[in-house]
Amino acid sequence: MSRNQNNNIIDASYAELLPFPTFIISEDGTIISWSSTAEAVLGYKKNTMLAQPASTVTTLLSGDFSPSAFADLIAKPKTEQFTAISVQMADHTLQMAELVTQPCTYQQQKSLLCALIFDNTSVDGAILLKELVDIRLALEETQMLVTLDSEGFILAANEAFLKASLWTPKRIIGKSFWQLFPEKDVSQSIPEQIWRTLQQGHVWHGEVEQLTKAGTTYWTDLTAIPTYCPIRKVQHTILVCKDISSTKNELMKLQKYAYVDAETGLHNSYWLENELPKLMEEQREFSFVYLSIDKFYTIKELHSSELHESLGSMFKKRLETYFQDSIIVRVNEIDFALLTSLSDWFIEGFLHYLEKNPIYYERIALPISISGGITRFPSAFTTYTQLMRTSTATVAKVRSEGGNKIVSLTPAHHRQLNRKSLLETRLLKALDEKNLQVLYQPQIDSTSQKVVGVEALVRWHDEVVGTVSPGELIPLAEETGLIHQIGLFVLREACLQAVKWSAAGTPINVSVNSSVREFRDKNMATSVLSILKETNCPASLLHFEVTEKFALEAEFAKSIQMQLEQLEQAGVSFVLDDFGTGYASFRYMQILPVNSFKVDETFIHTINKSEKANRLVHSMVQLGKNLGLRVVAEGVETHEQQAYLQSIDCDVLQGYVISKPITAQAVSELL
Repeated sequence: MSRNQNNNIIDASYAELLPFPTFIISEDGTIISWSSTAEAVLGYKKNTMLAQPASTVTTLLSGDFSPSAFADLIAKPKTEQFTAISVQMADHTLQMAELVTQPCTYQQQKSLLCALIFDNTSVDGAILLKELVDIRLALEETQMLVTLDSEGFILAANEAFLKASLWTPKRIIGKSFWQLFPEKDVSQSIPEQIWRTLQQGHVWHGEVEQLTKAGTTYWTDLTAIPTYCPIRKVQHTILVCKDISSTKNELMKLQKYAYVDAETGLHNSYWLENELPKLMEEQREFSFVYLSIDKFYTIKELHSSELHESLGSMFKKRLETYFQDSIIVRVNEIDFALLTSLSDWFIEGFLHYLEKNPIYYERIALPISISGGITRFPSAFTTYTQLMRTSTATVAKVRSEGGNKIVSLTPAHHRQLNRKSLLETRLLKALDEKNLQVLYQPQIDSTSQKVVGVEALVRWHDEVVGTVSPGELIPLAEETGLIHQIGLFVLREACLQAVKWSAAGTPINVSVNSSVREFRDKNMATSVLSILKETNCPASLLHFEVTEKFALEAEFAKSIQMQLEQLEQAGVSFVLDDFGTGYASFRYMQILPVNSFKVDETFIHTINKSEKANRLVHSMVQLGKNLGLRVVAEGVETHEQQAYLQSIDCDVLQGYVISKPITAQAVSELL
């Protein structure tokens, strides 16, 4: 089945593929081809039309087309089109059509290919269909093609397919589609998937392993296309295959190397990341064991020169001996993972095994201890990332408690970790949709009792997880790196609100808590100044509250100090939070550009508990006065505490006795 594009040489199959009534007239004026579509649409049988003179056709046509035109058209080098042709059908009805002619060479003689395009078929559509035919012919020459009937039996296969599969036409015709694939559990699921897709009327595409007549396999890039001919009412499937065996084999070799730890020959983390999700999805029952060698680098540094074999390789041998019939993976230099069906008590017994079978060098046992965690599947974990994050966190916790222990994660651990994972997902969504809320806790002047400032506090109520406390939200945000985004969100909201209060004639300071993580970003100061400009908020209304932990890092980070100075020069104020709880508060008051400090609530809560406690709070307030700093007492919860702080001339009071965190509207009502 072919067509020579340069000489317009065609064969019978080409004419048969065209989707409209087609016939071919030879140079001597004889009908030498009459397509099945012409027979089905026009109603004239093929055997009655072949070898008849061209006048047999012209008597069926009327309009602008004359009987003598065929002879002239064969000599012309281009396609011609005739409109408003009336065609007499076999049932004596008349149908309007267009006639398109193309000079060609058929059966080694000059001929004319004629196609009738009826009113319900546009010329553009016909041209498009002709292009599709050309595509089919191109595929025949370059790809492996197989045609299936509606039940999946092979009707035809081209030469390229026969050559690759080693089948002969006689042997392949009538074979089942499923016989093209090897009989493997995984392989057999592929043809089932392909067939379901085809039955739904969709195209399937993917890489598959196919079977040759000799029983060997080869890889193809397969596209399965369902087709339906409404004229013949026949449903077929065309399989278009490209042999990719050499490429696939090379890729499999590369994957083998990519998935193997070079030092130990074990599977590596890439293999684990690719294969473990498959086991999780299949709901297989197994234990995932994560083991980490304690003090690995210390041991390696002390003894590496004396060891004839790497520490990782020697540890691998202990794992293989103890955990037989288990999959062992080297995650990184010090961490290993196991996929095993062994019980928890047996897994935990590996520590005792190591004690009895230590790794030696020069007859001295290396002091190796292990920290690890066991997760039993199926479990509540749904992703590889969740599992690995939990495993490393478990190992870190075990190690912080002394190490040399393998623990099993309890259902309570699973619930806690799943909630944490869910919170991370919901927090990302909340930030994206701006579902966080900013509340404000008023700060009053102790003398006038008027509101002189507020502290902006983020709050989060989620429709899925409910209300999340600040004690849970802030650590989560810091751990996930979202604290910077939250900080900028609160800052922008606070600045917008400060401008509204100022425009209403009641300008007050707005304090925003800041994290050292935020200022590790060298562009933090630029971001703050940009928000101030964007919101038209005067820098003098903005206060940043910084902790001593912040100050500790800022002391040794020149970039952080430069950013603080940049903001101070712009008019932003800084407040030292939790004053008195660290060992070096006085030092940080010299280093940081602070003009206020907040006496921590732990000291405020001791007021009137003892004379010593009162004197301590009094001394803090007087220190601030002597240094020219504004002193804020936070956590004021009783009227007795408020009265004492007023009596010692503390500048600003903040706490539940004044007000809980409230909305911006509620603050406006207090002003």
